[in-house]
Amino acid sequence: MKNRNSVYLNGEFLPLAEAKISVLDRGFIFGDGVYEVIPCYGRRPFRLAEHLTRLQHSLDAIKLTNPLNAAEWEKLLLQLITRCDAEDQSLYLQITRGTASRDHGFPANTPPTVFAMSNPLKPPAPALLERGASAITLDDIRWRYCHIKAISLLPNVLLRQQALEADADEAILLRDGGATEGAASNLFIVRNGTLITPPKDNRLLPGITRDLVLELAEAANIPCREQGIPEAELRSADEIWLTSSTKEILPVTRLDSAPVGDGVPGPLWQQMHQRYQQYKQHLRDGGETDH
Repeated sequence: MKNRNSVYLNGEFLPLAEAKISVLDRGFIFGDGVYEVIPCYGRRPFRLAEHLTRLQHSLDAIKLTNPLNAAEWEKLLLQLITRCDAEDQSLYLQITRGTASRDHGFPANTPPTVFAMSNPLKPPAPALLERGASAITLDDIRWRYCHIKAISLLPNVLLRQQALEADADEAILLRDGGATEGAASNLFIVRNGTLITPPKDNRLLPGITRDLVLELAEAANIPCREQGIPEAELRSADEIWLTSSTKEILPVTRLDSAPVGDGVPGPLWQQMHQRYQQYKQHLRDGGETDH
């Protein structure tokens, strides 16, 4: 039987309970590191090239050398996939600046800490997709470099917890009069048949699922564009969606306790959800889906 708890840490595979890092690791002390989450369907990584490109951008942004090249990452992750029983999995990988004396300046000649694990991936619950999610709007309290997939996620944690305490599934964040994204998701709205999502900039994470949704919409001749979403347009949207590697495409049917559109998942979401499931099945079947 495969070891469900096998993880990778600094060059070796070992049981999760045996994976240890120093308390002086800069990820622990400073949150000095980046991460990626990669879903797998039928043991096939979802858009691996795009995820590794985003990882490289995050590493470049924090001035940390990538410890592996793309081929080495692929080999490592495929080995990790074989060590998990599940057909659909969620790969998590994290790189920190390593272990050194506590000092804000970058340490010299310090090897990075490289960690990766895989866990079973469960799709959004059918009941949640049937009724839609609830969201609240909150002030975007995060820093100015949200395009970096950094492990220092305390603001996101606080925002998500505030949503949970309000009996909501997610928080949609507002900054400078407009909506940016969710606490752990990208944002789409539908207005008059057109799909709209905020453009990529330092205020939001460039989501891999977000980009795929745009590609699927264009392939289906669904009008779509990247532009800012003023708060008033968010509140009057016909449909609101949240996207991420784990949420896939999640319809929001209540915003700040008010119904979104008719208060049920909308027709454009229904169409896009079906296309997304077809894309996943094509990947499971061994089809070439990365571009």
